[in-house]
Amino acid sequence: MKFVTAKDSRGSFVGLIDGSGTRVLPLAAAVEKMEGSSDFPASLKECIALGDAFVEKVHKLIDWVSSSSERAELYLSLDSVTLQAPIPRPDKNIFCVGKNYAEHAIEMGSKEDIPEHIMVFTKAPTTVIGPDETVLNHKEVTSQLDYEGELAVIIGKTGRAILKEEALDYVFGYTIINDVTGRDLQSRHKQFFIGKSLDTTCPMGPWIVHSSAVENPNKLDIQTTVNGEVRQSSNTENFIFPIEEIISVLSRGMTLEPGDIIATGTPAGVGKGFKPPRFLQPGDTVEITVEKIGSLTNSIEK
Repeated sequence: MKFVTAKDSRGSFVGLIDGSGTRVLPLAAAVEKMEGSSDFPASLKECIALGDAFVEKVHKLIDWVSSSSERAELYLSLDSVTLQAPIPRPDKNIFCVGKNYAEHAIEMGSKEDIPEHIMVFTKAPTTVIGPDETVLNHKEVTSQLDYEGELAVIIGKTGRAILKEEALDYVFGYTIINDVTGRDLQSRHKQFFIGKSLDTTCPMGPWIVHSSAVENPNKLDIQTTVNGEVRQSSNTENFIFPIEEIISVLSRGMTLEPGDIIATGTPAGVGKGFKPPRFLQPGDTVEITVEKIGSLTNSIEK
């Protein structure tokens, strides 16, 4: 199941991508047809908060739609809508794991930079944009805009002190994030927040794939291209800290809640890692592809 936040001339809605990948089912409208009631959450964040009840209702809806004589009228062409970030405005900062691939830690410094403990920083909610939206070039504050392709985890239920063995039970699904970074700001301020939190520097999407469709999130191919050139190519099996450990560590003394977003780190091949560095330029197009999830594409402001 691929859940989206989309909009058309009537406004934003929560949708489900069909098996062909060419159509989207507006869930609220379909539920109203099925039940005669319009009592359905207005946002995907609210849907996630409903937990298993939401997923069960979607399964029931899919069964009903498949046998309905009105099913053709219920779907919209994907080309007729605009996909937004699945969670357009998170309630909290996005949790981000730093240097979670050894080769990336080395390209950013040396073997001594491979962390012994999980490194965590955050990006402000105002960084989030959707697929195909434009990333501002921020040339007035940075000359070193960089890309970072990442698998992201969406938390599905409230938890604190979560055991590693139970951590994946707390995951609603997975999406893709481009952790765009102003490297010079990151160096100048001796911390990550400002360099990571420029407006529009967290492209996310194109959808959230439900956890039931991803058997092992710690074994997925991940690739980033810039203008069609492969810059990053790895697999999440190369994580230093797997997703179960990330969730467990974050939840020690801090409550994780439905809709929380965790970016799991980026592989080697970022612009700063090249000699000389290859930072993003106005007009560049970045595409991140993660196995079983899909592709996220965004361009830099010209």
